[in-house]
Amino acid sequence: MKRALFLIVLALMSGACKSHDENITVIVSLDAFRWDYPQIYDTPCLDAIAAEGVSATMLPSFPASTFPNHYTLATGLVPDHNGIVNSSFWDKERDIMYSMGDKEIRSHAYYYNGEPIWVTAQKQGLKTGNVYWVGSDIDICGVLPTYYRKWYDTPRLSYEERVDDALRLLSLPEEERPRLVMVYFDDPDLTTHEFGPTSIEGGVMVHYLDSLMGVLHDGIKALPHGDKVNLIVTADHGMTDISDDRCILIQDVLNQEWCEHIIGTTPTNIYTKPECRDSVINALKDIEHISVWKKEEVPAELAYGTNENVGDVVVLPDLGWQFTFRARGINGAHGYAPQNPDMQVAFRACGPDFKQGFEAPEKFINVDVYPLLAHLLGIVPEPVDGRLERVQQLLK
Repeated sequence: MKRALFLIVLALMSGACKSHDENITVIVSLDAFRWDYPQIYDTPCLDAIAAEGVSATMLPSFPASTFPNHYTLATGLVPDHNGIVNSSFWDKERDIMYSMGDKEIRSHAYYYNGEPIWVTAQKQGLKTGNVYWVGSDIDICGVLPTYYRKWYDTPRLSYEERVDDALRLLSLPEEERPRLVMVYFDDPDLTTHEFGPTSIEGGVMVHYLDSLMGVLHDGIKALPHGDKVNLIVTADHGMTDISDDRCILIQDVLNQEWCEHIIGTTPTNIYTKPECRDSVINALKDIEHISVWKKEEVPAELAYGTNENVGDVVVLPDLGWQFTFRARGINGAHGYAPQNPDMQVAFRACGPDFKQGFEAPEKFINVDVYPLLAHLLGIVPEPVDGRLERVQQLLK
């Protein structure tokens, strides 16, 4: 009798593991979708996902910007460890500037440390699909996703076409179907940079993106295997209001002859002449509305400063302020400390592996998404900065 019971339990466990191993995960990033947008704006589709699954607030890694954090989401490593220490920075070894806007430099796998989740998955026999996620069109670790889109191919897919492409991948025959699908949307970042995070235009864009998430959610449900699909909707960073009258001009406060390079906004990495680092610190340390550190003295909570390509001096303006050569003429910005609520993002998820109607009482950090994805896919993760136990509360 005991042996029979044992065999029944073993069979049930085996079936559960098999079911879990066959589940598919879709993760969507809505660039700069702040944690409180569902409270400020009407987001019925994201609300429906939350009611069916889970909702949480997630902290970005520092700096709270697009390239560093999308690559963090993919690798589970903070930017200081994954190599993309800012949207632009000086490559000390090669003596050139990395910029996310430079097609040739941006495409060098040399800069991308760690192992993106699509590489981990494919090394363990899974297929993956990718629509414009940062790094997905670069042969990092010598591997590209099974299906992917090149960012610089034109015309680029519209937002509606990106939803269609994700559903197309999910509709492939089982032997061709990816188990992981990652989809990137440029907004509301583009709109809220121009008009501000709480603008009418920002609200219109948030509502539009919400409706697209409804189309994706409904499309997944309509699939014959829709009950095996986990859907995650989140973002890379938030957004805060800025204005040109809250601007500290670098040329007004710093002798540029002390510096080799001054790169980036929020934060600004200053690559000093070796004998001038203390002079730079002394010139900036008493200026209001900025914090300035030697790279090795950046506060631990920012997890920044050990990478060789971080500037000798790091300058971080207060939330909503700019430290720059010229005012940017826009109404929204990011890059600030992740502890600022305006930099934090929404996280919504539903599917067979998530709880139902659960609102997480505790925030987590975006490095935890990589181990979460590895768990959902049933694969062994690489050693990373993230920890599954911080997101275990979301899972059944």
